[in-house]
Amino acid sequence: MKNAGFTKSALLHAAVILVFFALQFVLPEYHELTVTRIMVLAIFAMGYNLLFGYTGLLSLGHALFFASGLYGAGLAVFHLEWSVPAAFLAGIATGAVVSFAIGLISLRTTGVSFMIVTMMFSQVAYMASMYFSEWTRGEEGLMLPQRARSFELFGTVFDLTDATVRYNIAFALMVLTLLVTLALVRGPAGRALIAVRENEPRTLMLGYDTFRLKLMALTVSGTISAMAGAAYALLFAYVGSSFASIQYSIEALLFTLLGGAGTILGPLLGTAAMFYMIDIASEYTPAYMLVTGLALVLLVLFFPKGILGTIRERWMTWLP
Repeated sequence: MKNAGFTKSALLHAAVILVFFALQFVLPEYHELTVTRIMVLAIFAMGYNLLFGYTGLLSLGHALFFASGLYGAGLAVFHLEWSVPAAFLAGIATGAVVSFAIGLISLRTTGVSFMIVTMMFSQVAYMASMYFSEWTRGEEGLMLPQRARSFELFGTVFDLTDATVRYNIAFALMVLTLLVTLALVRGPAGRALIAVRENEPRTLMLGYDTFRLKLMALTVSGTISAMAGAAYALLFAYVGSSFASIQYSIEALLFTLLGGAGTILGPLLGTAAMFYMIDIASEYTPAYMLVTGLALVLLVLFFPKGILGTIRERWMTWLP
């Protein structure tokens, strides 16, 4: 029975990957760009889901990690004239260092206190991006120079002004994140994180170092989120303070809740659903956020654990 569930799960994930790969051949240019953005922000949501959905830690400061990657990559290109691959790695490294450091401090709190502390750190980062406007240009932001719109890797030149190139880079990063997350949560470390989420005192009693587990989860989660930020900066050639605002932390939470917290594909589904709800509603009314809000209320009423979370609970218990 367990093997049957694993086979179904593997086939489902393979089908999702195949669908996203095939979409680039049939989508018009506008929707190709939209799906590219969805995949990048879904990586952000997957990182958030690892902390919230699987470890049970509600953070309102994940925009800090996204912005760490965004600015780590963007400033390295704009001011230091680094190559795109080096800047991308710099963005990821920045997110890893920041998330580890923030984890050492914030994980000494729990519950609402943890949520508030992470939000405060995020707000400090947002205000810092505004204060150092000589380097960041604040809300106006930085448009990356033309030299950052292409790079050479293994003898191949990648043109980031080409929509198909951007799509496939975002696709590759999304698949990598999906597979790494799947491997992690299905392994011993993932089971330990779920144990922390369900009953931390009992997990501690069984001999697990729950602080180390939560620090690992926060660091990996923040690093994945930073990778999304670095990819966003380099693929779309823009770095701005708005990405460090609390709005982006809330969006990661909404994407995760809508798709299903604690499910691998939930953040991807939630990101796509939210994007297209707003896009379709905005075509018919200027009050599109009201329509979107009502749709979210209905979804919460009929899918209280998110779309995939409720489907898993009621019909497909094998969903990871």
